[in-house]
Amino acid sequence: MVLAALIEAIDELAVSDPGSLADPDAVVELQRQLARLESVAAAAVAAFDTSREWVGDGAQSAAAWLAKRCRLPRAEARRRLRAGRTARALPAVAATWRNGEIGGAQVGLIAGWLRPATSDVLQRDEDLLAEYASTLSFADFARVLHYWGQHADPEGTEDAEAKRRARRDVYLAPSYDGMYLGRVTLDPIAGTIVANELERLELAHFDADRSAARERLGREPAMDELERTPGQRRADALVEMARRSRTAPADGRRPVPLFTVFVGYETVHGRICELAQGIPLAPGSLLPWLEEADIERAVFTPGNRVEIGVAARFFTGATRRGIELRDRRCVHPYCDRPVYLCQVDHIVPWSKGGATTQENGRLLCGFHNRQRNTRPPP
Repeated sequence: MVLAALIEAIDELAVSDPGSLADPDAVVELQRQLARLESVAAAAVAAFDTSREWVGDGAQSAAAWLAKRCRLPRAEARRRLRAGRTARALPAVAATWRNGEIGGAQVGLIAGWLRPATSDVLQRDEDLLAEYASTLSFADFARVLHYWGQHADPEGTEDAEAKRRARRDVYLAPSYDGMYLGRVTLDPIAGTIVANELERLELAHFDADRSAARERLGREPAMDELERTPGQRRADALVEMARRSRTAPADGRRPVPLFTVFVGYETVHGRICELAQGIPLAPGSLLPWLEEADIERAVFTPGNRVEIGVAARFFTGATRRGIELRDRRCVHPYCDRPVYLCQVDHIVPWSKGGATTQENGRLLCGFHNRQRNTRPPP
């Protein structure tokens, strides 16, 4: 009966004019009632978990059942179940949530501290924490709760901090079409260092874009009239950080891309262009880089020989570069290590009179080069 009345009220609200609910008081009240409804739903999920009715459907857990039946991400289903359990264990927090004074986000933070080492202290202090959660901004409450946790479980907090730092990870790799995709996970200290510098450089790019747009338009530009989006400026700022890092050492030099332009009978359209790492590019990609990039010309002659033109880059020699362009990766049939991780190996060993020529050279990664030159045990 109560649920039917709720559905009817929501149906009526759903067809109402959103403009009638756009004043500040209505917006706040809607969020408050949404929090109240969320608390009831979480309590119901926790009770459903206790009832174990989900077992009859063959689910391994209430969270798995909820994720399937409600089409939720598994992590979100677990979050809702944990929030319901937390509210059941902490009545003062549950009451504050039911009144709409806090939401699931605050309860989720508190749930993170409901563990054996802090359970008793949390139950003792839950009135105080519920008051902080209902009066402070979310960010301030998160900070207060963290400090509370340091006092409640100092050893556990230190262990958690070590584990948090151990989660640091950077993934950056080219996709099939040459675009680099990545993900960054940093601990708070390292993340702050990187984020602050990235923000500083992004702001410098923003000022440059705004100045250029102001000069072009003759007036103060709108944000959508700037040359780059915020994401593009951050990407350019990250590249600038790498360039400055490479230039910083005493023997450093500003990194520039090396474009290889192939010319020869094997080229279908008369020319192809790619980076030294083998990533193909449209020839027009060279244009923005002509003033600072290194460019080399590689001509394939009959016999699969590569003749290297002039290149403004440090090489061990044109012979090596020709082999790199020809082989592209470790030539061992069970290896795909890229060219920049390979060594040039003599097919006929130098010690046996093998010449240092393209015909007698090949790329091998360090592992297969050592394997090839290691005699098998007797």
